Amino acid sequence: MTAFDAQRWIPEPTKDSGYGRTPYQRDRARVLHSAGFRRLAAKTQVHTAGSDDFLRTRLTHSLEVAQISREMGARLGCDPDVVDVAGLAHDLGHPPFGHNGETALDQVAQPCGGFEGNAQTLRVLTRLEAKVPGGGLNLTRASLDACSKYPWPRKPGTRKFGIYADDRPVFDWMRPGDLGERRCLEAQVMDWADDVAYSVHDVEDGVHGGYLTLRPLLDDPAERAELCADVAATYSDEPADALAAALDQLLADPAVAPVADYDGTYSAQVTLKRMTSILTGRFVASAVGATQSRFGTEPVRRYDADLIVPRTVRNQCALLKGMALRYVMRSRAAEGWYEQQRTILVELVDALTRTPEGLDVVFRPLYEMAESDAAALRVVIDQVASLTDPAAVAWHRTLVAARA
Repeated sequence: MTAFDAQRWIPEPTKDSGYGRTPYQRDRARVLHSAGFRRLAAKTQVHTAGSDDFLRTRLTHSLEVAQISREMGARLGCDPDVVDVAGLAHDLGHPPFGHNGETALDQVAQPCGGFEGNAQTLRVLTRLEAKVPGGGLNLTRASLDACSKYPWPRKPGTRKFGIYADDRPVFDWMRPGDLGERRCLEAQVMDWADDVAYSVHDVEDGVHGGYLTLRPLLDDPAERAELCADVAATYSDEPADALAAALDQLLADPAVAPVADYDGTYSAQVTLKRMTSILTGRFVASAVGATQSRFGTEPVRRYDADLIVPRTVRNQCALLKGMALRYVMRSRAAEGWYEQQRTILVELVDALTRTPEGLDVVFRPLYEMAESDAAALRVVIDQVASLTDPAAVAWHRTLVAARA
């Protein structure tokens, strides 16, 4: 890593604890000790936070992504703390109620450029967290770049993006202009670790929670075909027949097939955990092996190489995501509570826009300094996005429901 990689947006005095800590170790500590990271404990992953002691929250998911990122990155030669930071921080911008909340905030934030969790993460890291005035956590250039899953602004026809217009200065500082939309290796590692973690773990949570069973997929060819068509339409560019071959291979795996008879007993939980461990290890090892086959076994980092994920592995990961979508998320989305979640956030934004004195003491001055209606709305969005699931419900009860 170079001095350029270690630079911070806001210059800081040199620190020497006597232990030789690297700038990236400091970055990791800053994320771990941040308020935004703590709030992830009460933010939804797939199931509402706090609804079940077994199920994952955004915090446990982020810890798992960081662990996978760190080990995978270290095997390739990345600085382990940089990929760890990316895993820990990648969901800091996610609002209450998971992707359901993200959709609601995107709708009401259209006058100020929309809302996207990854773009919000950059904003949290560089602006909103209370560490360095004017710089958020003021992470190094390398760590910020590693957190950038989608290094481009919003584009027509593309839902995912990683930067709002008013965060362009720090984004341009973070990434040299000749990179275009290319991501650094550490960001690619984090992105694949995120895919692996939430595909495998969402299925684990779904099976344990009784929302998903593999038995229909094993027994019914028509059900397998419908799943493959679903995945081809949502998570993959592969045709359904290619996905069908990957699904057959996945379901025949001796680590996967026994999970079809899951009944919640201790031995069944061992079988389920064995599946998640084996699939996670396989997906990671396949990417490391394919990357080293392409670029060699010498250490690579930053822009030395791109992560290579074999086609079959990528297809199987997409199929797991499709299982969670088809059998868990869609059934949960049909519940009345999901509609209430969106209503809560939309009505909160409206109430705080009309009565900004309801903003907390951190965001209220920012609202008062806003130079346009769009900038003021962005402050309100920042406030609402920062809330945990229970806090959003409580704020709505106070600011909206009590005045109805």
